[in-house]
Amino acid sequence: MARPTHRLTARTVASLKKPGRHADGGGLYLHVDPSSAKRWVFVFQWRGKCREMGLGSAQLVSLAQARDAALDARRQVAAGINPIAERQSELRATTFGDVADAVLADLKPSLSNAKHFAQWQTALTTAARPLRPLLVDEVSTDDVLAVLRPIWQRTPVTASRLRGRIERVLDAAKARGLRSGENPARWRGHLDVLLPRQKRLVRGHHAAMGIEALPAFMAALRRRPAVAARALEFTILTAARTGESLRARWSEIDFTTNVWTVPAERMKARAEHRVPLSTAALAVLAEVRPLAGKGNDDWIFPAQSRTRPLSQMAMLMLLRRMGVMEVTVHGFRSTFRDWGGDCTNFPRELIEAALSHTVGNAVERAYRRSDAFAKRQRLMQAWAGFCAKELMAPSKKAA
Repeated sequence: MARPTHRLTARTVASLKKPGRHADGGGLYLHVDPSSAKRWVFVFQWRGKCREMGLGSAQLVSLAQARDAALDARRQVAAGINPIAERQSELRATTFGDVADAVLADLKPSLSNAKHFAQWQTALTTAARPLRPLLVDEVSTDDVLAVLRPIWQRTPVTASRLRGRIERVLDAAKARGLRSGENPARWRGHLDVLLPRQKRLVRGHHAAMGIEALPAFMAALRRRPAVAARALEFTILTAARTGESLRARWSEIDFTTNVWTVPAERMKARAEHRVPLSTAALAVLAEVRPLAGKGNDDWIFPAQSRTRPLSQMAMLMLLRRMGVMEVTVHGFRSTFRDWGGDCTNFPRELIEAALSHTVGNAVERAYRRSDAFAKRQRLMQAWAGFCAKELMAPSKKAA
């Protein structure tokens, strides 16, 4: 009788602590070290001898992935191929570029934003070009440092993202059994002691307008008749991201409840976001409503052709024409956060919720879900009042 397979479960794998080998069947074992570290091994007979092949750490390789790898190895043994020798042959021929391209191919379907995929592609094909011809199992800490050091202080944000993407490729190589040992792009306890401390940005990654300058800027913005001006005004009043507001459609607006519902696919967190519309935000919509066609699914802020939304650069170029040279559109979200924290008594969690940031644990988020929206309505109306120089600081009771 054949021995049963698939004896382990994902829950068992996560909870097992007893040192030793735990069989799943078909030659696949979960090996638990005395330190509680877990790794997959495939045990097979080759020319009369028992051989063992590592399939990767259980932290990086799931039970399903380990079973697939063991199945491939069993098929090789059945075909008269030593899977260890075959993998060593593959390892000798696989470069960092090969694995990077595989990572990009896996990422493409999950990154709905074409801009984000292009950033990954540029990082792994252009910025990491010196690594691409290297055998993936031979990429060292010195190789990674040679790529990062020239840009580490000059463009710190780009350099930090590049490091993370290189780490992702090398983790993928290890999960596929193409390299072993520590990841040379790992930050904590490794590169953080080899690279100099980066200069911290004062306002994150996006230059923001000071709180005191905003009301005068909004007054000047309201005098501008362009569609880009109304789009920017609406974006500021709703504390939205550029892509959320520019790709908004009239079908997303409920004028009965004065709510703008941004669908999940356009949100960074991939969760639907309801935005309470202040009186000022509704006035912006009333002003641009004549631009829409007869369809309820038309763009709220259309380009001249009316067949597509306003360009991503339209609001930024408007800022430059107004003489605002250092501020970015996204930076107005930081201005909103600063105003909420410095000038009002509204709770921090409420301000973060208005920015569609995920805060707190699952229990806290579930508790706040029922009452946060009504409070956010007061928050956004107060924000609109500040933008029009009419803010009255809410009392702690109101907040």
